[in-house]
Amino acid sequence: MKSLFGLSLAICFVLLASFTPANDDFQGKAYYYSKSKMELGNWGARMSEAQKKQVYERLKNRLNKTYVLTFNKTESMFKEEDQVDAIAGATDSWGNNFSRGDQYKNVKENLLVQSQEFYGKKFLVKDKLQAIDWKMGSESKQIGQYTCFKATASIPTDELAWYDFSWGDLRREEASDTADASNEAPAIPMTEVEAWYTLQVPVSHGPGEYWGLPGLILEVSAGNTTMLCSKIVMNPEETIKIEAPDKGKEITKTDYQSTIRSKMKEMRDNRGRRRN
Repeated sequence: MKSLFGLSLAICFVLLASFTPANDDFQGKAYYYSKSKMELGNWGARMSEAQKKQVYERLKNRLNKTYVLTFNKTESMFKEEDQVDAIAGATDSWGNNFSRGDQYKNVKENLLVQSQEFYGKKFLVKDKLQAIDWKMGSESKQIGQYTCFKATASIPTDELAWYDFSWGDLRREEASDTADASNEAPAIPMTEVEAWYTLQVPVSHGPGEYWGLPGLILEVSAGNTTMLCSKIVMNPEETIKIEAPDKGKEITKTDYQSTIRSKMKEMRDNRGRRRN
């Protein structure tokens, strides 16, 4: 069965390569929506269903998002569409400090450029693309009009949301420092990823951190979040120029994470001193 799948995949590659546009104007737009499950842990066990519903309404703009991926053969730009807070009637300013900014990827140059803003300060994060060791599967399914194939990978959790922050992250970092002092090797949390890509759009792009498959990634599930493509527009009438962001202090992903955690630790310690 696997050999038959491999032969079919090879034939698809040859056929699709013959239809790949040769001009530099080849581009498209893919529209995605993401849904995340609300995890309340032990705190949620003490809440009524009405309270859970109220929390969900307050957080749904962080749990459900929409994005647009603009791409050509080598470059892509991934942007979140603006949403309005359901209760306050305003943008989610706290969440914006830890949300993904405009994300440019160049698969030919192995380059990530992402604009981030943290408490009013602009950063320009430049780094290599996250390396992903995809395992190609034999399963297939239809997503809209596209035939998609399955691929899986195991990726360090911190690499999938390096722009984000939680107090749990800070506690784990401090615990890791303690483990380092005792010469214990800290465990690296990993996230299992399932992706579905289509050879009908033969580019190595995908939403967010995901890329590197032989076709556009239309669906990806990781942790409690799933992103699904709802529409693709190939070669739109209006030519779109894909350019990397260029404003903000240049920094790597690792240094950006350190900056955020240092600031949040400072805020936590200052609150502790005020209570004493």
